[in-house]
Amino acid sequence: MLAGSGPTSRGGGRKWNVGRGGYLALVCWLVARAAFAQGQVGDYEPVTDAELMNPAPGDWINWRRTLDGQGYSPLDQINRDTVGDLQLVWSWATPPGTDQVTPLVHDGVMYVPSRSGVQALDAATGDFIWQHRRGDAPSADETVSMIVGPGLARRNIAIYDDKIFAGTSEAQLLALDARTGEVVWEHQVADSELGYRYSSGPIVVRGKLVAGMTGCERYKNDVCFISAHDPATGAELWRTSTVARPGEPGGDTWGDLPLTFRAGADGWLPGSYDATTDLIYWSTAQAKPWASAQRGTEGAALYTNSTLALDPDTGEIRWYFQHIPAETHDLDEVFEVVLVNRDDRHALFKMGKIGVLWELDPATGAFRAAHDLGYQDIVDIDPATGQGLLRRDRVPQIGVPVDYCPGPGGLKNLWAMAYHPETEAFYIPLTPGCAHAVFGEMPTPEVGGGGVGPSNRGFVVHPDSPEQLGDFVAMDSNTGEILWRRRSRWQYGTAVLATGGGLVFVGDLDRHMYAFDARDGIELWRTRTPTATDGFPITYAVDGRQYLAVPSGPGWSLAWNNARQVFPDTMSRPPGAGSVIQVFALPVD
Repeated sequence: MLAGSGPTSRGGGRKWNVGRGGYLALVCWLVARAAFAQGQVGDYEPVTDAELMNPAPGDWINWRRTLDGQGYSPLDQINRDTVGDLQLVWSWATPPGTDQVTPLVHDGVMYVPSRSGVQALDAATGDFIWQHRRGDAPSADETVSMIVGPGLARRNIAIYDDKIFAGTSEAQLLALDARTGEVVWEHQVADSELGYRYSSGPIVVRGKLVAGMTGCERYKNDVCFISAHDPATGAELWRTSTVARPGEPGGDTWGDLPLTFRAGADGWLPGSYDATTDLIYWSTAQAKPWASAQRGTEGAALYTNSTLALDPDTGEIRWYFQHIPAETHDLDEVFEVVLVNRDDRHALFKMGKIGVLWELDPATGAFRAAHDLGYQDIVDIDPATGQGLLRRDRVPQIGVPVDYCPGPGGLKNLWAMAYHPETEAFYIPLTPGCAHAVFGEMPTPEVGGGGVGPSNRGFVVHPDSPEQLGDFVAMDSNTGEILWRRRSRWQYGTAVLATGGGLVFVGDLDRHMYAFDARDGIELWRTRTPTATDGFPITYAVDGRQYLAVPSGPGWSLAWNNARQVFPDTMSRPPGAGSVIQVFALPVD
């Protein structure tokens, strides 16, 4: 990083107002805690609803760039012909333990979330502007959970008007001034003493801040929910339960369980929005405890493991589609919702842990198609309804060993797939594997109890992929045909980024970041990152120059654990788990 020589410093053609003394060099997070004077973003342009719906090509202002969840950027300066010339232009050490990060970029400023807070950087040079600190950095020790510790929900933040919005692990939403990082408001959404927390941030839809709550595995006289808030104050505008309550529609799908013992249906990843239908789409996690034998009911347990369509004004559930009724293996569908508007039809696509690509009508939720990647053996797809119906011989019983595929973590997890309009294909990072498991008996249910349930779930290799733990596939969205695949010894560890340059980018646990030709999967570029690629890579442009931002960090702990179980002599987490964002661009002529 370069030191400024006066009260202002320029980077990438933009002007930042900073305190006297300019910038001090940052070489690591520990230095950053004391070294930098807070600055201010100059000439800030507020973000509008229209921009969120149709971002400027050079901006990345939603979790997956656009509210339809496609993970696609139209930028094409970095393309099939030029990607081989990419070079590192700047890097930034994020707080230790930072993982699963999605930076945002607006008008030449990058906003980087972490468990420790938010930092604003010059997106062209990496120069520091400001930071909001939220307590100490989390431990990088993989035995210490970074999910439940204090801090920000690090997967994503939101930007709207003149504010940055984040959730916290203490079930709060907060707004920061996008110019300075100062706190504008904080709002306590739920009681963190009951286990409630955010592990992802909100989205902004038609002037409303919308967020999904998690931490719903414990028994209490309440349930998980999705809520909308006023971006100006944080005041709650509506709240929609993701568990059907006794006496309400769907309430009988939990059998005779009282509300206190209806747990799960967390909404722990951001949703999507479609202007054509004017609906918000959010997916929910499985019921808790994981196994139906532990829950005390084999009922469908609405609205767990479902895609919900919500009215933005009221939060009313307009329709729902439950992908696997009574899911019982911790193989749920909580992940991204992708909307595709083509000439012949408007479609909603979903894929979760079992590796089935569902296509639904986004207006009604009607089932259209289901394409199975062929790695799972726990459900049969009902040809009429499209739901996954559990195979009885794979349903866990208390104390009885059971084998099933996929294994812990699923075939596809939080690393989001991307859609490329040129090929009309999805690009999907997968982790083939199976499980040998025994589920234990739950203690007598009581308030404050619950949880995911006792189990011993061992990860074993998949018979169709005995030597490779990673599989990256291109799947035709119309037919489900696999267009190409790239198997890997190591698991893939990032979301996928698709670009107008005909490229798809993805990274792996072995510190590689790749660019593949979207048409045929030919590798066109790779680089080695300081630590495991870890998070949601993005691309953006400043002053006509396109950049690629690649986060790396400790890597997903479950992926490391699975790898060690099957290849203990050759796969282990390397010492050191520093977190870094590297930014690449083409050489300047």
